[in-house]
Amino acid sequence: MKFKISWPTGIIIAMSAFIIFILSFVYKATFMPQYDHHLVSDDYYKDELNYQQEIDKLNKAATLKKDVTLTKVAEGLLIKFPTEFDPEKITGTISFQRPSNDKIDFELPIKLITADYLISDDNLVQGIWNVKIEWVINGTTYLFKEKLMY
Repeated sequence: MKFKISWPTGIIIAMSAFIIFILSFVYKATFMPQYDHHLVSDDYYKDELNYQQEIDKLNKAATLKKDVTLTKVAEGLLIKFPTEFDPEKITGTISFQRPSNDKIDFELPIKLITADYLISDDNLVQGIWNVKIEWVINGTTYLFKEKLMY
């Protein structure tokens, strides 16, 4: 016995199969935790309002004789601050943000004895990091930002 499908029935079956296929992807992207989608920052709009202040801090840092440098060494990541300042007077924070996984983001306070700051390998996972160093000295705030492939 042959099974015959008329062409209108075939079109309806094909369209139904396509709609089910697309809806399954929408369901996966929306409700399944392994396809988690998020903004880089939870406070995106608040951060946008403070962006001009961030630009001013970046411009102040650009006027320095020597900029902050990031170097990968055997022990971890070495951050060298400008030597034109007394390292013990520098305060601030170093933020590491992982674009692919916000659960491993971390922030460290700056407390220096020398112009060098070492972050051990235990804290950093291989991959791309957004590094943001904001430091204050003599009442002036400076900002350094860099994308780092660790």
